[in-house]
Amino acid sequence: MHFRSTLHTVAILAVIVFTAAASYAQTTSPASADTSKSHYTLMPVPKGDTAKAPGGFSLQTIHMTPIYAAPTEDNAAVDSVQQFKGARNIPDSSHYSGEKHLRNIRQLTFDGENTNARFSPDGESIVFQARGSKPGKCDQIFMMTLDGKRIRRISQGYGATAAPCFFPSGNKILYASTHAQFLGKCPPQPDSAKGYVWPLFSAYDLYIADTNGIPISRLTTNDFYDADPAMSLKSERIVFTSTRGGDVDLWSETLDGSDIRQLTHENGYDGNATLSPDGSKIALCASRPTGDALAQYRSMLQQGLFSPDHLEIYVMNADGSDQTQVTHLGGMNLSPCWTPDGNHLIFSSNHLDPNGRNFDLFTIDKNGSHLERITYGGGYNGFPAFSSDGKHLIFSSARNASLGTNIFIADWAK
Repeated sequence: MHFRSTLHTVAILAVIVFTAAASYAQTTSPASADTSKSHYTLMPVPKGDTAKAPGGFSLQTIHMTPIYAAPTEDNAAVDSVQQFKGARNIPDSSHYSGEKHLRNIRQLTFDGENTNARFSPDGESIVFQARGSKPGKCDQIFMMTLDGKRIRRISQGYGATAAPCFFPSGNKILYASTHAQFLGKCPPQPDSAKGYVWPLFSAYDLYIADTNGIPISRLTTNDFYDADPAMSLKSERIVFTSTRGGDVDLWSETLDGSDIRQLTHENGYDGNATLSPDGSKIALCASRPTGDALAQYRSMLQQGLFSPDHLEIYVMNADGSDQTQVTHLGGMNLSPCWTPDGNHLIFSSNHLDPNGRNFDLFTIDKNGSHLERITYGGGYNGFPAFSSDGKHLIFSSARNASLGTNIFIADWAK
């Protein structure tokens, strides 16, 4: 009798816990996704290794009542109280002369490294990657509203994650992660003796989660680098960077991960792509090494590394045709993003300081004319993105004596 009574009590408590969790998810989520047909799979723990296998949730059953256990691992080691304080206006000293297009700048994060922010289709939330200030940590995917509140982690706390973006429906988020490799730990960092390089870990694959962080599916499962996914509000396909063809090229696939097509074939890096609002054009950054530079590029690629010292912005059709170089600035020209009218690009560049790490934001027509400088200080300014209505610009910066790199949002003034 005592055993049955205890089991009955546990089952009742399980129902209460699950119901409360479901209620919380409904009140904190701007949208929900159908996970009834999820084909997300967890990585098994190798034999003889007692480490916990990476996964977003565990499912147990007590009298047919599911219990979802929140992940305890978090490679980002974010101090939410310090890093996510809610939006705050920055002082006049951090709004530099010449920034005529930026009004009412607010700071959204305050510690660690916070980058790659993108707006939701309705413009009410952003998704971004972040990690805390402790050494040896790696990025996880987070979501917040434009006032810097309603913070939730989208990724599972394992591996390294990068480059989140919303599905056009707004109820799912796509990102790259090493979730299923390195036993869920942060990937090893490149040897600093090799200089400033980007690691191209073959462990990166593409994952989908809903806006509550519930995993839905894994789109790629191979031994190649698959990262930097991009979509537009009218996307029928995903564009991403991959090494599956032997070089760093752009590829595309349908939203369910099928019908994979190679879009670029030139020697050198092709990546960091974004689609125009109507989905007809792709902006990307690319290198076109020749001679000794090409040999060095290929040597580093064999080591899973890329040195981004010289990248220019290109534009092409969504099928990869009619590729045109837009910038001829030298240095690193990164993170191109379309303006809502589809006629201009905003990007980050260090061409005024090509041997340094001072980056500013610039706009340029898609045909390469009318270059205009947007930011004038703060050391680093990068990862720009417009809201779909063009009213807001979000970007990462080291301004306002930031601890690390933080996310800022501004009203855009034409």
